Amino acid sequence: MEDLRIGVIGLGLRLNLALAAHRPGKGSVVTAVCDSDPAVLDRQAKRFEAKLVTEDYRELLDSPDVDAVIVMTPDDTHERIAIDCLQAGKAVYLEKPMHITVEGCDNILRAAYETGTRLYVGHNMRHMGVVRLMRDIIVKGVIGEPKTVWVRHFVSYGGDYYFKDWHAERARTTGLLLQKAAHDIDVVHWLAGGYTTRVNALGDLMLYGDLPRREPGTPRPDGWLHEFEWPPTTRKNLNHHIDVEDVSVMNMRLDNGVIAAYQQCHFSPDYVRNYTVIGTEGRLENFGDGPGDTVKVWNTGPTGYRNDCDIAYKVPDADGGHGGADPGILGEFCRFAREGGVTDTSPVAARMSVAAGYMATMSLRDGGMPYDIPPLDPELIAYFDRGQK
Repeated sequence: MEDLRIGVIGLGLRLNLALAAHRPGKGSVVTAVCDSDPAVLDRQAKRFEAKLVTEDYRELLDSPDVDAVIVMTPDDTHERIAIDCLQAGKAVYLEKPMHITVEGCDNILRAAYETGTRLYVGHNMRHMGVVRLMRDIIVKGVIGEPKTVWVRHFVSYGGDYYFKDWHAERARTTGLLLQKAAHDIDVVHWLAGGYTTRVNALGDLMLYGDLPRREPGTPRPDGWLHEFEWPPTTRKNLNHHIDVEDVSVMNMRLDNGVIAAYQQCHFSPDYVRNYTVIGTEGRLENFGDGPGDTVKVWNTGPTGYRNDCDIAYKVPDADGGHGGADPGILGEFCRFAREGGVTDTSPVAARMSVAAGYMATMSLRDGGMPYDIPPLDPELIAYFDRGQK
């Protein structure tokens, strides 16, 4: 089997994904790379033996040596670049979130449908060991039918990862209930077996709005993402413009009646996601999300809290980034780009997570007013449910 020839657009923070895709002789090889920053391009292109190195992604799309494209550019560029890729007939891996608006997502879905070009959205948490374990427990009926899902997201590095560059700007992300939470909302949908239809949310810029910022055009300091200040009130060199929230809480009603909640804080001392799913016959909760951590189940009672639980499941060992998710999601993408068919990730699910995060952001900026999720064209839903056939 010949290697799938991959072009990479964007060589920034998710470069590890491109490196994982570069496996000459083992199924996929990076043959072209692109970044609009010449310094980044010069530094990172050396890590691949790519035939084409360019600052213009359209030159990459014109190359006959590219079968598929991985798009890892800033969120607000996704609509334009993804549609260009699809119209060029290149299978697309689009890093989450799909876009920063519901309309942008729908335009991408429509382009994939009209061109017949394969579209894949990289919600890699569906390939994380802890998420797959929780889903398996639910599918087996260990806690009965899911009725409510709660997620707490503690983001200790939030001030560095999201408030020192473009992530801090509404114009580039809409907000972190979309940009950061899109993964978790997608997992909520996957575990609960439904999509959000109505949201309301509250949030605020509680801490990072008053800290020292860099002047416009000033580069991020050396050591960014390697040296972290603590406590968070001592952080400095933040992005020159900040207008997204650093604390947010959203509630969701799903189309199957499930009620869910998601909470996010960007100045906690630790970084961890905590999931709780309560069903008609029990409760599960994850304690850590890495290999060797556990998912605990309580399905007898009623009693007081029991730390020993009724069943403890060990999160499986895995190699690769994001708890082993990166190799799994790349393997699925390469298979999909070659053969098509249904995948564990879903462009429709990716749109639904963006829609929930987008409308929740509109709600929190409107005093918590409930917002309904705009419906998606049933024709598009059917097309993607068939594996884009």
